[in-house]
Amino acid sequence: MTRSRKRKLQRLHGRPSATRMLAASVPTLLAGMSAYAQTTSGGLEEIVVTAQKRTEDLQSVPLSIQAFSTQRLQDLNIQRFDDYVRFMPSVSYQTLGPGFAAVYMRGVASGGDGNHSGSLPSVGIYLDEQPITTIQGALDVHLYDIQRVEALAGPQGTLYGASSQAGTLRIITNRPDVSAFDASYGLEVNSVDGGGIGYLAEGMVNLPINDRTAVRLVGWHRHDAGYIDNVNRERTFPTSGITVNNARFVEDNYNEADTTGARAALRLDLNDNWTITPQVMTQKQESNGSWAYDELVGEGKLAHNRPETSDDRWVQAALTVEGKVANLDLVYAGSYLKRDVDTESDYSDYSYWYDTLYGYGAYWYDDNYDLIDPSQYIQGKDRYNRYTHELRISSDANQRFRFVGGLFYQRQEHDIQQRYKIDNLGAQISVTGWEDTIWLTKQLRVDKDFAVFGEFTFDFTDQLSGTIGARYFDSDNSLKGFFGYSDGYNGNPAYGEGYCNSLPVPPNTFNGAPCKVFDKTTTEDGVTPRVNLTYKVTDEAMVYATYSEGFRPGGINRRGTLPPYQADWLTNYELGWKTTWFDNRLRFNGAVFSQEWDDFQFSLLGANGLTEINNAGAAQIDGIEMDVSWAVTDQLGISAGLAWLDSELTENYCGFVDTSGKPETRPDCPSVDEDGNPTTADPEARKGTPLPVTPEWKANATVRYEFPVATFDSYVQGSVVYSDERRTDLRDLENSIIGNMPSYTVADIAAGFGKDDWRLELFVTNVFDELAQVSRFAQCAETVCGSEVYVVPQRPRTIGLKFSQEF
Repeated sequence: MTRSRKRKLQRLHGRPSATRMLAASVPTLLAGMSAYAQTTSGGLEEIVVTAQKRTEDLQSVPLSIQAFSTQRLQDLNIQRFDDYVRFMPSVSYQTLGPGFAAVYMRGVASGGDGNHSGSLPSVGIYLDEQPITTIQGALDVHLYDIQRVEALAGPQGTLYGASSQAGTLRIITNRPDVSAFDASYGLEVNSVDGGGIGYLAEGMVNLPINDRTAVRLVGWHRHDAGYIDNVNRERTFPTSGITVNNARFVEDNYNEADTTGARAALRLDLNDNWTITPQVMTQKQESNGSWAYDELVGEGKLAHNRPETSDDRWVQAALTVEGKVANLDLVYAGSYLKRDVDTESDYSDYSYWYDTLYGYGAYWYDDNYDLIDPSQYIQGKDRYNRYTHELRISSDANQRFRFVGGLFYQRQEHDIQQRYKIDNLGAQISVTGWEDTIWLTKQLRVDKDFAVFGEFTFDFTDQLSGTIGARYFDSDNSLKGFFGYSDGYNGNPAYGEGYCNSLPVPPNTFNGAPCKVFDKTTTEDGVTPRVNLTYKVTDEAMVYATYSEGFRPGGINRRGTLPPYQADWLTNYELGWKTTWFDNRLRFNGAVFSQEWDDFQFSLLGANGLTEINNAGAAQIDGIEMDVSWAVTDQLGISAGLAWLDSELTENYCGFVDTSGKPETRPDCPSVDEDGNPTTADPEARKGTPLPVTPEWKANATVRYEFPVATFDSYVQGSVVYSDERRTDLRDLENSIIGNMPSYTVADIAAGFGKDDWRLELFVTNVFDELAQVSRFAQCAETVCGSEVYVVPQRPRTIGLKFSQEF
């Protein structure tokens, strides 16, 4: 081979609990381990993780963790976010394109997150020690020269904070190494079935300067080929009779992306106890076209007549200081993240369907009051600035009593600009100072968090240990600015220019907008606890029980006239096991859990197509997750993972909150009839409705066989990923309009050979060209635009050739 393979349970309402079903069976299984253990040569590679803010072997950590080592990342040719989440059974996601993924874990998903003024994410994503989660989507970091990727399932609120309510993903880069020179590069070309040609060039070099200093430099450029065609179509708007044609935007393989980035890190060992590691990482991702097709037009096709682009640029500067004070380990981790995203989006479906149903086209005219083409498009500018600081201290991990604790602070500013435009719009109905703009959102959002955290572990015996931890948090969310129409179009004094002009004193502008319509802040504090008991059955097996809580702060709605949405909480009860069999040839880990999700935040498209967030009541999620790795022989390896989730509402969702701000959950929802008289209505989602986005079953398996051919080291590999059917929306009516995402099975194959320091590989992803749906959506409210549904698919069958070399 070319390298070594190194909250309450009684709320179950009679449902079978995964925790109760398997709690008794796990100890019985583990007790028989010694009888089956055998001594063989070889074995699985040891995987070291830092999930508990310490360096530990994966098998000794009483958490449900899935970790991909450097070797496994290379074996699976993982380059981007959607590559690795396919192989993580507990993780699901939605996306509209590169850099805009909303991530969920263990079924904690209500759907609809990811708007620029939406809920904070429920899954935290970290690059090394620093969080890189932003509201619209996590950074789509190109994965090269990565030490490992860790997925920590379940609430991680004690050590990782508010955005780790349901879990945490961690990307750990390779650090500079003072011991030896190292370098590598890779070149790839690929062809997408029915699409274009993609390519990749990446490389790294590790340069020791002396025995205490080293530099590591990494760079990459990747071109993702398109496979969605923008085809010609004429549309006639009923009100004006104007016919529009998208001929100038027609293009095959319309969706393409180019990703260019670099990373530079310095390691400086001040002495034997203190190390400083500054690092800068930057990436630019330019995307053209839409990554979704229109089912009304045809599979793999759409017909848009306005620009669609994304320019996502970010830079992160990080500093890690590690040292010892007496017998304590001290770590400071700080970072600054700047992300600028410019987007253009076609919004013409909104115009067409509102005109068809409500005569929308009669409202839009030019300076001469002649009706114009009402096709809308959106120009967005999002500017993020995020500062994080963490100071952490920990005791010797080998002591009977040990602890880790620290302080955390972060501040994220998000400057939001959204222009909804119609070309040639009359100045009299455009927002003042913003040509052709019918609606303007110009807002500033600030999220601040302060926390004190700690975990204490005590070994009662050589086999039994207990951990108790807590995190005190104080969060602050503010949103201020302008939103609305011009006074010439809509003089509503509640928002927009109608509000500005209703003020007794002429208002000041706000960041170029006519005025500041609202300025709101919400604050919260509390404690998230974690309690764990771990029992070592043998040296090769342990079982653990965990109680933990996760928290996600509330916030201010984008439409400032709406009340704030409240925090939601996740309570987790979990039993897990970590086992190694047959002299480290078989590793079998898993967990069963029951989670209660209270007052969970739910996003929907409200009036004018604006995202609104309210609290939707409560849900329960029971589940099982397992993964296995088996070195069958020194040449044959098998790995697999599986997750089963049973997630459903435990209360009705009426679609609004009561006078106290709590979600209305009565069996018959209060309403009014067409004459304004009090009456009742059916809930928008009834108790027992499954939560959206996450499948009931998700599984994967990989088989790899390595063998010599003459003087070459060769391999063949196959993998398969299965996902069950998923709802697209919590609400029954909207889900029936948009439809479920069907189940899918995607297979990949690869083969390669190499010698000494190089290898050549041929791969085919999505071998059978399965139409695997990642997202389904409409451009505006489902009851209006639901006749035109868009589907974001996984990449079609792709054949590629890759050459790599190490020095």
